[in-house]
Amino acid sequence: MIQAPVKSGSAAEVFLVFLRLGLTSFGGPVAHLAYFHEEFVRRRRWIDEQAYADLVALCQFLPGPTSSQVGFSLGVSRSGGLSGGLAAWLGFTLPSALVLLACATGAAVLSGPLAAGALHGLKLVAVAVVAQAVWGMARSLTPDRPRAGIALAAVGIVSFLGGPFAQVGAILCGALAGFLFLGAGEAPSGGGLRFPASRRQGLAALALFAILLILPGLTGAADRSQGIALFDGFYRAGALVFGGGHVVLPLLEAETVARGWVDEEAFLAGYGLAQAVPGPLFAFAAWLGALTRPPPDGALGASIALIAVFAPGLLLVYGASPFWEKLRAQPAARRALTGANAAVVGVLGAALHDPVWTSAVLSPQDFALALGGFLLLMVWKAPSWAVVLGLAAAGAVLSL
Repeated sequence: MIQAPVKSGSAAEVFLVFLRLGLTSFGGPVAHLAYFHEEFVRRRRWIDEQAYADLVALCQFLPGPTSSQVGFSLGVSRSGGLSGGLAAWLGFTLPSALVLLACATGAAVLSGPLAAGALHGLKLVAVAVVAQAVWGMARSLTPDRPRAGIALAAVGIVSFLGGPFAQVGAILCGALAGFLFLGAGEAPSGGGLRFPASRRQGLAALALFAILLILPGLTGAADRSQGIALFDGFYRAGALVFGGGHVVLPLLEAETVARGWVDEEAFLAGYGLAQAVPGPLFAFAAWLGALTRPPPDGALGASIALIAVFAPGLLLVYGASPFWEKLRAQPAARRALTGANAAVVGVLGAALHDPVWTSAVLSPQDFALALGGFLLLMVWKAPSWAVVLGLAAAGAVLSL
C-alpha cells in the first residue's frame, strides 16, 4: 500500500529529486524501478517495502510506462497532491526529452556519408534492443503453450491484417483469450493502497481519460486540425501500451510512419538514439513530434507529442488507485491481463521483423553489427548507451 510519507514534502523537492534521477537513470524501466527502490525505499524512506511492491503491481497492471507511473505516484504521495506528481514526471522526463528534441533539430541539417552512416547505425541499435526486449518478455510472459499460442496469434493478426488498428486488435483478442481460457493465478498479497485521491477524483480522472481517447474521433476534430490529430495519435498509442515501454514502438510507428508524418529511417534512428539517453523510453515522442510533417513540429510538436503519450498512463494510475485493492482481487481481471501481456509479445515480435529488421538489416555487415549489439546487451550486459555509441560509430566507419 502507498503509505503517507514520514514527512510530507513540496513539489519543488520532488522535482529536484526526480531531476537528478532523470539525468542518471540509464537502463530502461526495470532499472528505473531499481533506482526508485534504492532512492525512495532504502535511502529517503518515503515509502516502505510492501507499499512500494503494491504500487509497482498497480502500475504493471495498467497500460502506460510503468516507471513513469510509479514516479508520478510517488510524487503525488510525497506532496499530497497532483502538483508533486507532475513535478516528478517533469523532472524525470525533461532531460531525455530535451536531448532528443535537440538531436531532432540537428538531424534536419545533418548530411553527408558520415551522418547517414551514423543514422544507419542507430537503426541497427533498434534491431538489437527490440530483439532483447522480445526475448526477455517472451521468457517471462509466454512461459507455457497457451500463452505462447496467444503470442503467435497476435503475430498473425498484425502480419496479415496490418493497418493502424491491427496492434490494438491483437491486444484486445489476447485479453479476451486470457479471460476465456487462462487461469487467474494467485491473488496478490499486500495491504490496501492508500493514495491521496478520493474515489470522486479517481472517477474524474478515468472519465477524462475516456473523453480524450474517444472525443477527437467522434467529433472529427482530428480531421480538421493537425495539432489535435497529433495529440490524438500519440494519446491513443500511450493508452494501449501493455507490457513495457518497447511496446510503444509498433503503436507509434502505426500513428506516424504509416500516416506519412515521419519517414521510416528517421523513426528508427530516433528509436535507436532513445536507448542512449537516461529517463523514460517514452521520451522518444519528443523526437517524433519535432520531426512531424505537416506542422506543428519543432518544440511545439515535441511538447504536444510528449504530453499526449504520457497523459493516458498518468490519468489511469491516478484514477485507478482508489479502486485498486478490489480490482486486483478479481480473477477475471487477472486472466484478461495475462492474455493481453502474452499478445504484447507477439505484437513486439511482429514489429521486430517489420519495420525494424526490414528497414535496417540490408547487408551481411548490417546483420553482423545487429547481432553483435544484441550479444553485447544480452550476454555481456553492456549498457545501452555504449551499444548505441558503438554501432553509430561502426555505421559511420562503414560509410566511408
